[in-house]
Amino acid sequence: MTVPTGRRERKKAATRQKIADTALALFLERGYDAVGIRDVAAEADVAVTTVFSHFVSKEALVFEQDENFEQRLTQAVTGRSADEPLIPALRHEIHAMVRHCAAEGAAPIWHLIDRTPALREYEESMRLRHAKSLAAAIAADLGQPPTSTASQAIARFVIDAYSLAREAADPHAAVDEIFRMIEAAWETARPA
Repeated sequence: MTVPTGRRERKKAATRQKIADTALALFLERGYDAVGIRDVAAEADVAVTTVFSHFVSKEALVFEQDENFEQRLTQAVTGRSADEPLIPALRHEIHAMVRHCAAEGAAPIWHLIDRTPALREYEESMRLRHAKSLAAAIAADLGQPPTSTASQAIARFVIDAYSLAREAADPHAAVDEIFRMIEAAWETARPA
């Protein structure tokens, strides 16, 4: 996510972060289902409409880095230098994302997600959306149609690598192991 430069943008970003932090604290304290949007708005000292101007749904409050992650994944493809291979660029980005999600203090959030059906469902739809965006970026990079099977498959593997690695005992080693398999598959299947 880019750092807001203007005063207004910084204020909006601070309000968004305050809402997300407040919601997460309430969800962890009381349970996701026991907290409503009105509770979050009251605790964050903002209007309900302000909450919805920053977040599309209650579930989105938990996944406040969603758009940033999606942008980072596509940027790993589109922003790499011409001589940088695709799969190592994606591995590097997944390592960074896993470090973020495996950081100290993240475990209670993942426990909340794992035990809340609405959050698991939202996470799955988010992963599918990320895979679709990533597949489109990969296909465009290769001059292929957006529905290219190889691009879609690699995108799904990359998104799944993130999910598997963040749950592993050694996330860093898991990313490397998974990406060795992804690279082998890519070498076999990538379009000429």
